[in-house]
Formats: sequence, C-alpha cells, structure tokens
Amino acid sequence: MAKRHLNRRQSWRIKKIQDERAKRANQQQDKFQQDLASGELGPEQQGLIIAHYGTQLAIEPLNQPGNEFRCHLRANLPALVTGDFVVWRAGADNTGVVVAGLDRHNLLSRPDSRQQLKPVAANIDYIVIVIAPIPEPHANLIDRYLVAAEIEGIEPVLLFNKTDLLNDSNQEAFSQLLSTYQQLGYRVLQASTHRAHGLDNLQNLLDQHTSVFVGQSGVGKSSLVNALLPNVDTRVGALSKLSGKGTHTTTSAKLFHFPTGGKLIDSPGIREFALWPMTKMELAEGFRELKPLIGHCKFRDCQHEQEPGCAFLQAKADGLISATRFTSFEHIANSFTESN
Repeated sequence: MAKRHLNRRQSWRIKKIQDERAKRANQQQDKFQQDLASGELGPEQQGLIIAHYGTQLAIEPLNQPGNEFRCHLRANLPALVTGDFVVWRAGADNTGVVVAGLDRHNLLSRPDSRQQLKPVAANIDYIVIVIAPIPEPHANLIDRYLVAAEIEGIEPVLLFNKTDLLNDSNQEAFSQLLSTYQQLGYRVLQASTHRAHGLDNLQNLLDQHTSVFVGQSGVGKSSLVNALLPNVDTRVGALSKLSGKGTHTTTSAKLFHFPTGGKLIDSPGIREFALWPMTKMELAEGFRELKPLIGHCKFRDCQHEQEPGCAFLQAKADGLISATRFTSFEHIANSFTESN
C-alpha cells in the first residue's frame, strides 16, 4: 500500500491532537507527583505488577489479592515488568503511584528490533517452553530458550502440546527430539487441550510457583491458559493458512492466579527468540553438557572449531555431546559474529 500523503492542514491537525494528548498525559502525571509530594496518597505498601497498560502498570496489593490498581510511575524509576514486586501508594478510584521497585531474583529479557534488551517478565520459577507438531518446532529455537533460562537461573520445562496431532509421519521425529532433552535432565511434559490430556500434571507443576509460557505463536499457549484458568478466556488465534505459523493474540505479558496459589505469566508469542550478544564462553554456560568442559581445552583462547586439544570437540567425537546440540551451539555463536 502506498504511503498516504498529508496536506498541510491534515499534518497540522494530527500534530495538534498529539500535542493535546501529550499535554493531558503530562498534566495527569504532574497531578500524581503533586499528590505524592503533598501526602494525599495512601501509605506505602508492597504490590505485584500483573500487567502493563501503556504508561501505566496494573498493581495488585499483596494484602488484597484479586484487586487491581492502575498506577503511574514515579519519575526516574528503572524499567519494571510483569512479575516485579514494587512499593506503591494508593490514590482515589483504584489509582496510585509506584514509588520504588524491589529486588528481583531473575529477569527474562530478549533483544528488540534495535538489539536493545527488552525485559519480558521477572521473578520466574519455571519457563515453560511450549512446542507442538504444528507449527513445526526447531531445536535451535528451543535451545535459545534453554540458554536464556540457564543463564538467568530459571528452571526450564519443555511442554509438548497438541499431542493429538501426532501421527505415523511425525511420531518418531518427536520422540527423538524429546529424548535429547530428557537425557540432559530437562523436565518434559506432554499435553493436549483438545483431549484434556496431561493438564493435571501441568497444573500440579505450576501450583505454588510463578511460571511463564514461551514459544512460537500457534503452539497453543493461550489455549492452555484457557484450559487451566477457564475464567480468563484469553483470545486464541488460528494458524495462518499462508504461512502455517500462529497469529499473535496476546499483546502484552499478563499475570494470572491459580486458585491454589500459583501464578502464570502469559507472554506475547515469540516466533524468533534472539539471545543477547555474548561470548562463546558465556554461551557455553547455557548448555548443560558443555558447562562442565569450560576451561578444559588445551588452549585458553580455544574457539571450539578445529583447535587440537579442544574438550568440546573431543566430547562430541566420544558421543558425549549430541551432534544436533553442538551444531545448535555453533549456529548461535556464529549468529553473534554475523550481527557485529
């Protein structure tokens, strides 16, 4: 579609509307800052960020679970995300101001289109990597999630969803894929919302923990949320007829509560999960089978390509490292070099 050309009057009107909106937003923010300074807000209390709404945060008081307050942020606060705990003060009509962020024990991030790290969610116990027969999963994408989880200290869980779509043509390939990760000690679960299969095991895992679902669009993350939390009713997108990939239905990370106390953060569908740039040594920290070999190569500056005495290459030759996983390691490492 050709870009629309605006005449001078149209351009002036658009700028006027934008300036008015910015002015209103600034006035509202100034009012909250004045209320904050004058003490007209309530006392400081702790809360949990359960969603982002543009420039506002949805805060749930820790002493009032289930209630939601739309809050502005005090000036000069660092970036806060769903799952963060904060200090905030309540205002009128379920509004308030966030005055401080509390320490987090981990943070899941990914680079944006400008290669700037964008936080996704915080204080996570499990990162549930959802895959399905359609769209076809890629081991390299799974490994990127696993590296992020390992480096950030989040326990990863591989969830094979839509098992009802297994057939004679894909059964063996999926068995081999899952076996690779099970042999490395990763927890692997299977589920099908269509057949209500495996949901109890998944629910038992998530209870009393904070988890986040990640994976390609179309693998059934929103359907899983609806099955586990029927009252949530997140929108479910059909697979694109042209690409066979999923359509985006979740637009921002949102936190949901299980009746038994667990929390689930549903994140936007991520088709291409890119890791932040890191050295090969740092990348190896995210591969469970490579991490114990760090520092055992003959040469300190070993690039694990063709150097003699490379502990990584020797382990691969001895069959101690999956060829698929080592290829994935090389592919990810090379992607950092190509982007520089």
